[in-house]
Amino acid sequence: MTGLDTLHPRIPSPLQELPDDRFTRHGLRLLLKRDDLIHPELIGNKWRKLAPNLVAASGRTVVTFGGAYSNHLRATAAAGRLLGLSTVGVVRGQELADRPLNPSLARCAADGMRLHFVDRSTYRRKAEPATLARVLRAAGAADAYVVPEGGSNAEAVRGCRALGEELRGRADVVALACGTGGTLAGLAAGLAPDQRALGIPVLRGGFLAADTEALQERAFGGRRGAWTLDDRFHFGGYARTTAELDTFAEDFEQRHGVPVERLYVAKLLYGLVTLAREGAFARGTTVAAVVTGRPFP
Repeated sequence: MTGLDTLHPRIPSPLQELPDDRFTRHGLRLLLKRDDLIHPELIGNKWRKLAPNLVAASGRTVVTFGGAYSNHLRATAAAGRLLGLSTVGVVRGQELADRPLNPSLARCAADGMRLHFVDRSTYRRKAEPATLARVLRAAGAADAYVVPEGGSNAEAVRGCRALGEELRGRADVVALACGTGGTLAGLAAGLAPDQRALGIPVLRGGFLAADTEALQERAFGGRRGAWTLDDRFHFGGYARTTAELDTFAEDFEQRHGVPVERLYVAKLLYGLVTLAREGAFARGTTVAAVVTGRPFP
């Protein structure tokens, strides 16, 4: 038992309609699926992806991966503290081991996560069995339960299917920002046949379609649901923002009183405003935007 039931997640998460003239003038309704309100520390899709993996871990040490500012590492560390589980974070960048911890990694360490830094070449090969085994031995976690970077594996994808099921009959298009594709893969599988999912990648590269298909193959045995990607709104790549995006996010917060996380959610909302202006959605369409996270303190 992981004790997940003692954390009292807010499931299903709230669905909130926002009157916004950038949508209403085109005959569209905008809804926010407030997954950022599921739990104060295991936020949004982090809960949906981590919960099934924590059950599968069965009390073993959990090892996962991320960069120096990874929200996934922070959520895993918080889960370890809340549930009394041992966690190890494998961090990209050996050079970081000799520097003071940034606020994100310091929070992980304060939550009890052991940090193990690896060089970038090793990190790129972390999925190779021999490299992974070597990293786990060096981290003192050879028998640990491994969760991949971003938390996206078959268990996580099946966990995210509930997100789509919660939105059945509530919207025509369900949109979310994507990093590794796991949430999109599960969401699309849970939607009704007359709904479609739209992913807004926050990384450059155009690889996400293949990754999302591969995740659905591992989780469900094949492609599920109707889903597409629009690669135009990454603003230069992961963890990249611009003055224009910051101004947009600040304006959205002032209009609606909703905190807007910059690396994922702001790009999603900017993309949807642009698509509405371009006429990408037919009049009468209800668009639900999944708020997968919120700004960390």
